Amino acid sequence: MTTKDHPDEPRLLPWANQDGKPCYVIGEGRGLVSDFADELEELQLCTAIEVLDHSRASLNRAEPLAPTELLFITNRLTESLTDAVRVADSRGRRLGQALHSP
Repeated sequence: MTTKDHPDEPRLLPWANQDGKPCYVIGEGRGLVSDFADELEELQLCTAIEVLDHSRASLNRAEPLAPTELLFITNRLTESLTDAVRVADSRGRRLGQALHSP
């Protein structure tokens, strides 16, 4: 089952509300909100690649990282992974293969 088969299935959006709860849109996948969500997903995945590259470079430096640098890297990797998992979940749902949290 895909959202093309059931266009009224809600699409998980790549952002949460101010309470941290997921946001959804209902529709056939074309419209301002869906188009914005597509663009934001692309940006989130590109940002995740940049964060990963920067993190690898920082962790491979000869000199040890300061605790604040490690905290920064950890926070950015966590943010990027959260975004990437949300994108994967949203796309999987549209293919009829939702991710399941443990």
